[in-house]
Amino acid sequence: MATPPHPVDGPRPVTTAESRAVFHAERDGVPFLVFRDLDGEQQLLRLPPERATLAIGRNSAADVCLGWDDEVSGLHAQLEQVAGEYALVDDGLSRNGSYVNGERVHGRRRLRDGDMLRFGHTVVLFRNPEAAARDVTRVAEKVLTSAELSAQQRKVLVALCRPFRDGIAFATPPTNQQIADELFLSVDAVKLHLRALFEKFDVGDLPQNKKRLALVERALQSGLVSEREPE
Repeated sequence: MATPPHPVDGPRPVTTAESRAVFHAERDGVPFLVFRDLDGEQQLLRLPPERATLAIGRNSAADVCLGWDDEVSGLHAQLEQVAGEYALVDDGLSRNGSYVNGERVHGRRRLRDGDMLRFGHTVVLFRNPEAAARDVTRVAEKVLTSAELSAQQRKVLVALCRPFRDGIAFATPPTNQQIADELFLSVDAVKLHLRALFEKFDVGDLPQNKKRLALVERALQSGLVSEREPE
């Protein structure tokens, strides 16, 4: 099982209770954050829809208090909410910066379901299930069919989606090497098929660290890869 965001001293296994808490939060559809505290305990914080701004920082008065992390400023950043959509704001509030999917935020950055945020050495998973569902209606006008994928492209796509189809909490797409080992292909062949898939699913222009997740989302949303796909 994949591990959730964890403190700098290393990951710890996800417990059944922790997975259940995330599952229920997803089902409720309310935006929430998931992270681990200094002791490695999972913290799940639901974001109140009536609040337009939430403070993140080491200060005990912060709405998202990361008091154990000495690399986090007293007032480090803010979460802004408008009509159910969220943005992370760090316009110079923090000394060490705020990051979304490994990229430093300068000013305001719109958040999407599944984004990984980092403040100091604390990693926070942002979830907004209802917004993700709304995004489905805005995804690509062209709907791909199985006939438009080669047999090998489909195999690579299924392998890429497998952790998500299995319902693993905090799943991440497999690496090129992992896909190659599973399908008995070379890494170069996997790269070639993935480049073709990125273009066919219209995610080729996305940043490198977002392409795989976007490809998985569109493959599952389009029904080209079923959540009950045969092995």
